[in-house]
Amino acid sequence: MKAIWNDTLLAESNSTVVVENNHYFPADSLKQEFFESSIAQTSCPWKGRASYYSVRVNGELNKDAAWYYPEPKDAAQEIKGRVAFWKGVKVVE
Repeated sequence: MKAIWNDTLLAESNSTVVVENNHYFPADSLKQEFFESSIAQTSCPWKGRASYYSVRVNGELNKDAAWYYPEPKDAAQEIKGRVAFWKGVKVVE
């Protein structure tokens, strides 16, 4: 699977985990030069507290376009150390 935004490959992996129709990529598959930490956080009743990354490509910012669960709840342990995308980031085979 590939995550693409602004015609740029953000992540690529043969071992994503799909939860709620989102592909979670291993953290080490991300092209780190495009990611910036965000202060945003949200909460999911069964997965736990999510943290976010913003994505910057060619000077354009896609705020909070990727999320991850640093300490997922027991029911979501399969996504620990993984990152998912939204906000126009295309995930394709």
